[in-house]
Amino acid sequence: MTVWKPSVTVAAVIERDGRFLFVEERIGGRLVLNQPAGHLDPGESLAAACSREVLEETAHRFEPTALVGIYRWHYAPQDVTFLRFCFRGNVVSADPSLKLDKEIVRLHWLSPDELRSRRAEHRSPLVQKCVDDFLAGRSFPLELLSRDFS
Repeated sequence: MTVWKPSVTVAAVIERDGRFLFVEERIGGRLVLNQPAGHLDPGESLAAACSREVLEETAHRFEPTALVGIYRWHYAPQDVTFLRFCFRGNVVSADPSLKLDKEIVRLHWLSPDELRSRRAEHRSPLVQKCVDDFLAGRSFPLELLSRDFS
């Protein structure tokens, strides 16, 4: 019997003055745009994973305040299903002396129109969907997410 296991990821929609923070990263030899995002580590809460990933990829300390949405996306070329938990929140501080993850090429603050014009560079369709949901006011309390009961 084959066991199906989706890849659990977290992402942050970070807005400042009508612009959104994105990472430009090199994945599979291609430059792509994505929210600060990454995988959930064992024993980590979803919100803590999001804060950690934002710090590792942008050198910004991020506090999630709400959930924008939960998304499922199947990446057919590698037959992987991603289950993404996307958060909104606040940047508390930034530390430009921190070294970013090796895949990160640069950071961008993009307007919604600039993001749409660069759709061919999006790492996945979830990049635009998360921003669209944020702009539509989607916001669910963090209490929606259960604590670890192990």
